[in-house]
Amino acid sequence: MKKTTRLKSLIQSPELSFLMEAHNGLSAKIVEEAGFEGIWASGLSISAALGVRDNNEASWTQVLEVAEFMSDATSIPILLDGDTGYGNFNTMRRVVRKLEQRGVAGVCIEDKIFPKTNSFIRGTAQPLVAIEEFCGKIKAGKDAQSDDDFVIVARVEAFIAGWGLEEALKRAEAYRLAGADAILMHSALRSPSEILAFKREWGDRLPVVIVPTKYYTTPTEVFREHRFSVVIWANQVMRSALTAMRQTAQQIAKDQHLLNVEDRVVSVAEVFRVQGEDELEQAEKLYLPKAANQAKALVLAASHGKELGSLTQDRPKCMIEIAGRPILAHIADTFRAAGIKDISAVRGSRKEQVNLTGIRYFDNDEFATTQEAWSLYQALPVLEGDCVIAYGDVLFKKHLPQQLLDVEADFVVPVDSNWQESRNRGRFADYVRCSEPCSRGSFYNRVTLQDVTCDAAAEGIHGEWMGFLRVTPRGAQILVELLKKLGADPEGLKVLKMPDLLKFLMRDGHEIRVVYTTNWLDIDSVDDALFASRFESHGSAA
Repeated sequence: MKKTTRLKSLIQSPELSFLMEAHNGLSAKIVEEAGFEGIWASGLSISAALGVRDNNEASWTQVLEVAEFMSDATSIPILLDGDTGYGNFNTMRRVVRKLEQRGVAGVCIEDKIFPKTNSFIRGTAQPLVAIEEFCGKIKAGKDAQSDDDFVIVARVEAFIAGWGLEEALKRAEAYRLAGADAILMHSALRSPSEILAFKREWGDRLPVVIVPTKYYTTPTEVFREHRFSVVIWANQVMRSALTAMRQTAQQIAKDQHLLNVEDRVVSVAEVFRVQGEDELEQAEKLYLPKAANQAKALVLAASHGKELGSLTQDRPKCMIEIAGRPILAHIADTFRAAGIKDISAVRGSRKEQVNLTGIRYFDNDEFATTQEAWSLYQALPVLEGDCVIAYGDVLFKKHLPQQLLDVEADFVVPVDSNWQESRNRGRFADYVRCSEPCSRGSFYNRVTLQDVTCDAAAEGIHGEWMGFLRVTPRGAQILVELLKKLGADPEGLKVLKMPDLLKFLMRDGHEIRVVYTTNWLDIDSVDDALFASRFESHGSAA
């Protein structure tokens, strides 16, 4: 059923219906979730939310923009508080057409002069527009609508202005004959006496809508007995939001921390839920191409780095500054430059210092007595989908993860064929044997990993493993299953390094593809750290 048809049905139903006020998309969604069948887009509340007075200080186009967000955010009909129609008959025609375009089901206009003043502010001093002029607005609006079910409610302000029952009845009848779909009879009294007197005389000539803001103590059953059509709760959501916002702001200003408010406000996750984040996630899976920007990165950055001496005296290795920024920041930025935005890291040594924004963290609190496999084990929740696993002390250029992601294989590792450089410098390295050495032909062939060793004197060495492992969704599943299997013996898993895991994968018959590449720096010494600034500036490999 169309929104317009649903609103018209609510107004014409013999049963009492209720509309709840909302003033933006978020509050509109809350009203719908609360179970209401329709929304009152309150002029007072929208003005308040915009920080202006309810005196047409917000233009009608600004109000319509808010109403459009409300309509887009909900599936229930909206009746807009259209003040006086924002001008004469011509403006009224445009308002109706624009509301229909935005999916708003109806508009309520009041018979005061433009610009209007809120009914509860010096009401008896407010002049009413001539009956003939207001009837012209109603007729113009009805003639302008293209949807026969679009609703125009005529709001009678005779009681507000102090003109009495006779004037209220005269105006309501004129508006009925002009084509209004319902009459909203308003009153500023704390009792419903004026409203009930009108209804007794009016009968059921046209549905009657009421707004019991002032006579709120009246039992709802009274409205049912007198066969009113719709009750509008006109501003309570805005007023309660104002109360809550003021209390929260004052508490934080007083405390200068969040401890006394965090448990009293909804979680950020709940905000995301109301916004419909889950729908966007499903749409992304449906419409976005599978590309590098969907991949994840996991950085193993738990080590202390004692071999760097004074550089790690008061910080973990991954937070050593290179060109004024921590190693981990350089790593994260390079992944982002490669299109990988989802980045996690396993921290350990002085973990409280590892707090860069935009990174999800896992903790290896046993970093001093465990190896990389145990760190990886702590991050099992993120090991799914396309993922690039990297050491937390390696600087590299964006082409490296891009190359790894381009290979169609469950497991891919980068290998630097210039392995003699590491041996000549006498530093520890993970040397590898591959199915063939680096050559012009190897760039076109399916090169695979055969063995990993730390023995530089071993026969058949073809290069140095660079500390990265890319896994596909299937590869991630295999790796997770391996880690869980090895985790059955925690003490055994704790002593395993990443090369050991590569060996387990090969032992189980899984092929590990090799990409020969270069332009990286493993920071294992003070000299490496000093050289790193040059690497970041010029991209020269060590």
